[in-house]
Amino acid sequence: MTFSVLGRDAATGDLGIAVSSCILAVGRAVPTARPGVGIVAVQARSRRGLGASLLAGLADGASPALLVRRAAHAAEDVERQIAVLDASGSVAADTGPGSFPVSGHLVGEGFSVQGNMLAGEDVLPAMAQAFTTADGDLADRLLAALTAGQDAGGDLRGRQSAALLVMSGEPATEEDDGVRMDLRVDDSGDPVAQLRMLRNLQRAYDEGDYETLAVFAPEGARDLYAAMAATRRGDREAARAALEAMRARPGWAAWLASMAGDSRMSGVSRLLG
Repeated sequence: MTFSVLGRDAATGDLGIAVSSCILAVGRAVPTARPGVGIVAVQARSRRGLGASLLAGLADGASPALLVRRAAHAAEDVERQIAVLDASGSVAADTGPGSFPVSGHLVGEGFSVQGNMLAGEDVLPAMAQAFTTADGDLADRLLAALTAGQDAGGDLRGRQSAALLVMSGEPATEEDDGVRMDLRVDDSGDPVAQLRMLRNLQRAYDEGDYETLAVFAPEGARDLYAAMAATRRGDREAARAALEAMRARPGWAAWLASMAGDSRMSGVSRLLG
C-alpha cells in the first residue's frame, strides 16, 4: 500500500525519508524520527505504536539489525513492513510474510527502499538506482528515488499522499530542533509531483530566490517578493509598482511601515529614494 526510501547523507550526517501511498496523510502514518537518533518507517499492517517502540530502541543503543530481528519474530507483526536507519547510517529492513504482494525491500550503504502492494517488481530497483545516482542534497536524492518509484508504477491502487522529512544526525538543542525539512501532501491526484513543487518552493525560501517567490508565494506576499526581486535587479519601476500594489491591500501599508528597519526592505527604499 506504500513505498518509501530512507537515507543518510554521508557528508552532512543528515537523515531523511520520502514516502508515498494511496492512503490519506501518509506522512502521519509511516515515519517516526528523532534528530540524533534515527528514522523508522512502518508500513503495511504495522501496529500503530511500532514506530515509536523501534525509535526508543535506537535511543537506547540497539542496532537497526537487532530491532528488525526482534520485530520479525513477533507473531502480531506478520503483515507489517519496517525499515530502521540510525544516526551512523546503519540500516536494516524486513517485510513480513503476510505483507501484500508485490512487496519487498532493498538495503544499500546508508539507505533502504521498501514497498508493498506495488505495481510491479521494477519499483524498488528503480528507487535504489535513483537514490544512489541522483545529484543534489539528501532531499533531492530522496525525491529522485520517490519519483523513480512512482514512474515505475508506485502503489498498485493509485495515488493520494506523500511526505518528505529531513533532519539532523545530531541531537536537537534549544537553538535548533534538528528538523531540516518537513513537507507533506495529504490528499492529491499526483502527490509526488506536488511534493517536488513544495521542495522547490522551500528551496526558494531558503535561498532567497525572490524571482521564484514572486510567482509561487501566496497571493499578497507575491508583491513583496516582486519588490525585492526588482530591487535585486535594479528595476526601479517594477519595485515601485509592486510596493504600490502591496499598499493597496488592506493592512499591508501598516505592515510595511513596521518593517522600515528591515535590511531587505531598506534595500527597496534605497532603490526608490
